[in-house]
Amino acid sequence: MSRKAKKSAKSPKRNHRNRPVLQSYTGTLSMTREGFAFATVEGLDHDIFVSARKLHGALHGDTVQVALLPQTKSSSSRRSRTSRTDGEVVSIISRSKRPYVGILQVIDRVAWVITDSRNMPYDIWVSGDLPDKTQSGLKVAILVNGWNRKEGAPQGNITDILGKPGENNTEMHAILTEFGLPYRFEAEVEAEADRIPDSIPAEEIQSRRDFRTTVTFTIDPTDAKDFDDALSLQTLPNGNYEVGVHIADVSYYVRPGSLIDKEALERGTSVYLVDRTVPMLPEKLSNQLCSLRPQEDKLCFSAVFELDAKAKVINSWFGRTVIHSDLRLDYGQAQQIIETGQGPLAGEIGILHTLADLLRKERFKKGAISFERPEYKVEVDPLGKPLGVHIKESQDSNWLIEEFMLLANRSVAYYVARKQNPKDEKAKAPTFVYRVHEEPNIDKITAFRSFITHFGYQLKATRTPRELARELSRLLDKVREKPEAGAIEIMALRSMARARYATDNLGHYGLAFDYYTHFTSPIRRYPDLMVHRLLAHYLADGKSENKAYYENLCRYDSEREQIAAEAERASVKYKMVEFMQDKIGMVYEGCITGLTEWGMYVELIELHVEGMIPLREIRGDYFEFDADSYTLRSRTSKRIYRLGDSLTVKVVRANLEQKQLDYALVAVEK
Repeated sequence: MSRKAKKSAKSPKRNHRNRPVLQSYTGTLSMTREGFAFATVEGLDHDIFVSARKLHGALHGDTVQVALLPQTKSSSSRRSRTSRTDGEVVSIISRSKRPYVGILQVIDRVAWVITDSRNMPYDIWVSGDLPDKTQSGLKVAILVNGWNRKEGAPQGNITDILGKPGENNTEMHAILTEFGLPYRFEAEVEAEADRIPDSIPAEEIQSRRDFRTTVTFTIDPTDAKDFDDALSLQTLPNGNYEVGVHIADVSYYVRPGSLIDKEALERGTSVYLVDRTVPMLPEKLSNQLCSLRPQEDKLCFSAVFELDAKAKVINSWFGRTVIHSDLRLDYGQAQQIIETGQGPLAGEIGILHTLADLLRKERFKKGAISFERPEYKVEVDPLGKPLGVHIKESQDSNWLIEEFMLLANRSVAYYVARKQNPKDEKAKAPTFVYRVHEEPNIDKITAFRSFITHFGYQLKATRTPRELARELSRLLDKVREKPEAGAIEIMALRSMARARYATDNLGHYGLAFDYYTHFTSPIRRYPDLMVHRLLAHYLADGKSENKAYYENLCRYDSEREQIAAEAERASVKYKMVEFMQDKIGMVYEGCITGLTEWGMYVELIELHVEGMIPLREIRGDYFEFDADSYTLRSRTSKRIYRLGDSLTVKVVRANLEQKQLDYALVAVEK
């Protein structure tokens, strides 16, 4: 259930034109290039539409008080068809702190920025000191600081000169700026990192459990620069296996309240663009001190398990350790060892692969949902020029690492949640940071059930959320190789809640875990660092920490995670559009991946690049979007378009500024 929507303390009776209004809410604006906006209000299950003339100077990202407008006779009939709620901004509570990106123009004594954002329909006048004329034509970041309504455009201050448009660094920095993400560390933060000693004190090693003589290794992507997790294995005298999941002990180096900690907290997460990583921590930490490089002593926080031959956990231990990795493998090398049984540490990797396979099967048996949406990677040359797009495939070596990371995450969460009273599930647990994924909304599942009937499938009636999860998994397995698989998986994902951080343990529905946290990547996720600190505190018998403080951090980190994901997608989209610029006029086979009232999204089968066919440009036909069946229906040709349908399309536009790729419909495969 959503929390109660935030109403203003006193709803206005009249607006500035003396018209009666309904109640008002505090919300955040999402603006369009056309000038109208939608106000998102926490707790409301729908956004409030605000026309351009009712924004009264409010812009994208602003926090506003928006009043619902009374329903008129003309709007009543329209609203009954569209279910739209109209509103009007009555006050701007705070301006967005996120700058806009655009091209600076300086003429005589006037300067302005021509924006290229989808969320800004106006150019922005530069207030304050006049920029140098030599900077005219450069891409800049500008922060809006006001709007005198007597002027035709908002005003703002330039916050950064990004560089020459079209250059790779300029465009990647522009994406980071657009999402309010940093792309460099301040000198003071770097200096603090440089002052951290490279050597580990002997007394620190002596205070930890020593795994330096235990076989230990890392498996990471080929291009990884930091290795923040390692596995160790030894066979115990009783025939069981001791598996160590060793995570870089960032909490030893990054102390609460330090400059590095404050910077990491503000960033919340590392950001992975197409051609670069923007780390949460300075390079000395992320790529050196906290990177579990082979043949070096490293400090870790570890989860150590005794497993029998059936992968049942017999015992577990959590604490600070020191390790010495024997070998660094990439996923391809590890996969070859798994497949051939030959190579370095083949025996240990074979045992871990067997155990991981058993853990994976048990997880799906309990109701984990197997979403296997393809992940795309854009290949670029050293200068950032896109060379192609390929699908990243998960193999046994990926799942080997994944299963032991999942085991560590759920075991740490279970330990803390049940520490005070292991036998009492209702006992009050100390404050902790969980990674939660709530049960799906029943209305969304009902809509999904209706959607799949159009493909001839059904979900059996279920009594519990766990039974529903098993049914979803069976359905996804059934359609895996079918043409409609992508469409059904997309809609299944849309019926799910979004995973987030919280101090209340709500379980992880998608993974089928009653307890789950993020313990395994404190180099790149601030919540993991919080988990390490809290776990260390409770291992030392510390009292429960302040719940409200950590809940605020959970909310903030969930937001930062979402922003980082949006920036990552924007960089992929930019490079895909750049890749297609020399392919204008070329014809390709494609598959429908999305349908809306305004267009069809189509992915090219050969190139794996998605673009849109605007419906307004399909001449001689008119289409209606059916939200229930998720189809587009033609009034003229009676053609019905569904997710997963094959089309032949022509590339007609590749707009880098808007990161937009347009196709034209050529023909439909019979």
